[in-house]
Amino acid sequence: MSEDSLQKLFQVILERKSNPSENSYTASLFSKGIDKILKKFGEEAVEVVIAGKGGVREEIIYESADLLYHLFVLLAQHNISLDDVKIELERRSGVSGIEEKASRKA
Repeated sequence: MSEDSLQKLFQVILERKSNPSENSYTASLFSKGIDKILKKFGEEAVEVVIAGKGGVREEIIYESADLLYHLFVLLAQHNISLDDVKIELERRSGVSGIEEKASRKA
Protein backbone atom coordinates (compact mmCIF):
# COMPACT_ATOMS: atom_id res chain seq x y z
CA MET A 1 0.00 0.00 0.00
CA SER A 2 1.48 3.31 -1.03
CA GLU A 3 1.35 6.48 1.02
CA ASP A 4 -1.37 7.59 -1.40
CA SER A 5 -3.39 4.47 -0.56
CA LEU A 6 -3.07 5.19 3.15
CA GLN A 7 -4.23 8.75 2.57
CA LYS A 8 -7.19 7.49 0.51
CA LEU A 9 -8.21 5.13 3.32
CA PHE A 10 -7.94 7.97 5.83
CA GLN A 11 -10.11 10.18 3.60
CA VAL A 12 -12.78 7.47 3.43
CA ILE A 13 -12.75 7.25 7.23
CA LEU A 14 -13.13 11.03 7.50
CA GLU A 15 -16.00 10.90 5.01
CA ARG A 16 -17.77 8.23 7.09
CA LYS A 17 -17.28 10.40 10.17
CA SER A 18 -18.77 13.46 8.45
CA ASN A 19 -21.53 11.63 6.55
CA PRO A 20 -22.44 8.49 8.47
CA SER A 21 -24.63 5.81 6.96
CA GLU A 22 -26.40 2.93 8.65
CA ASN A 23 -24.47 0.25 6.77
CA SER A 24 -21.00 1.65 7.50
CA TYR A 25 -18.85 -0.15 10.07
CA THR A 26 -16.69 2.97 10.34
CA ALA A 27 -19.70 5.19 11.03
CA SER A 28 -20.88 2.70 13.66
CA LEU A 29 -17.54 3.00 15.47
CA PHE A 30 -17.82 6.78 15.55
CA SER A 31 -21.42 6.60 16.78
CA LYS A 32 -20.44 4.24 19.62
CA GLY A 33 -17.77 6.66 20.81
CA ILE A 34 -14.19 6.68 21.95
CA ASP A 35 -14.46 3.72 24.32
CA LYS A 36 -15.55 1.41 21.48
CA ILE A 37 -12.85 2.79 19.18
CA LEU A 38 -10.18 2.24 21.84
CA LYS A 39 -11.47 -1.26 22.58
CA LYS A 40 -11.26 -2.23 18.91
CA PHE A 41 -7.80 -0.67 18.56
CA GLY A 42 -6.60 -2.59 21.61
CA GLU A 43 -8.04 -5.86 20.32
CA GLU A 44 -6.32 -5.37 16.98
CA ALA A 45 -3.01 -4.54 18.69
CA VAL A 46 -3.20 -7.80 20.63
CA GLU A 47 -4.00 -9.70 17.42
CA VAL A 48 -0.88 -8.23 15.79
CA VAL A 49 1.18 -9.38 18.77
CA ILE A 50 -0.27 -12.89 18.52
CA ALA A 51 0.31 -12.99 14.76
CA GLY A 52 3.85 -11.71 15.24
CA LYS A 53 4.52 -14.44 17.76
CA GLY A 54 3.10 -17.04 15.37
CA GLY A 55 5.33 -15.75 12.60
CA VAL A 56 2.91 -16.45 9.74
CA ARG A 57 3.56 -13.64 7.28
CA GLU A 58 0.01 -13.49 5.88
CA GLU A 59 -1.54 -13.29 9.35
CA ILE A 60 0.84 -10.50 10.37
CA ILE A 61 -0.07 -8.56 7.23
CA TYR A 62 -3.82 -9.10 7.73
CA GLU A 63 -3.79 -8.10 11.39
CA SER A 64 -1.51 -5.13 10.70
CA ALA A 65 -4.00 -3.84 8.12
CA ASP A 66 -6.77 -4.10 10.74
CA LEU A 67 -4.59 -2.28 13.26
CA LEU A 68 -3.80 0.55 10.85
CA TYR A 69 -7.46 0.95 9.98
CA HIS A 70 -8.47 1.20 13.64
CA LEU A 71 -5.57 3.58 14.34
CA PHE A 72 -6.85 5.82 11.55
CA VAL A 73 -10.34 5.76 13.10
CA LEU A 74 -8.81 6.78 16.45
CA LEU A 75 -6.85 9.60 14.82
CA ALA A 76 -9.94 10.82 12.98
CA GLN A 77 -11.96 10.74 16.20
CA HIS A 78 -9.46 13.18 17.71
CA ASN A 79 -9.15 15.29 14.54
CA ILE A 80 -5.50 14.30 14.08
CA SER A 81 -4.39 14.13 10.47
CA LEU A 82 -1.89 11.77 8.91
CA ASP A 83 0.21 14.87 8.22
CA ASP A 84 0.29 15.58 11.98
CA VAL A 85 1.75 12.12 12.57
CA LYS A 86 4.11 12.49 9.62
CA ILE A 87 5.44 15.78 11.03
CA GLU A 88 6.15 14.08 14.35
CA LEU A 89 7.96 11.23 12.61
CA GLU A 90 10.01 13.72 10.60
CA ARG A 91 10.88 15.58 13.83
CA ARG A 92 12.26 12.32 15.21
CA SER A 93 14.21 11.46 12.06
CA GLY A 94 17.91 11.21 12.72
CA VAL A 95 17.41 11.24 16.49
CA SER A 96 18.29 8.20 18.54
CA GLY A 97 15.20 6.52 19.96
CA ILE A 98 16.83 6.58 23.38
CA GLU A 99 17.50 10.32 23.08
CA GLU A 100 13.99 11.04 21.79
CA LYS A 101 12.37 9.15 24.65
CA ALA A 102 14.59 10.89 27.19
CA SER A 103 13.61 14.29 25.76
CA ARG A 104 9.93 13.57 26.52
CA LYS A 105 10.73 13.08 30.20
CA ALA A 106 12.44 16.46 30.46
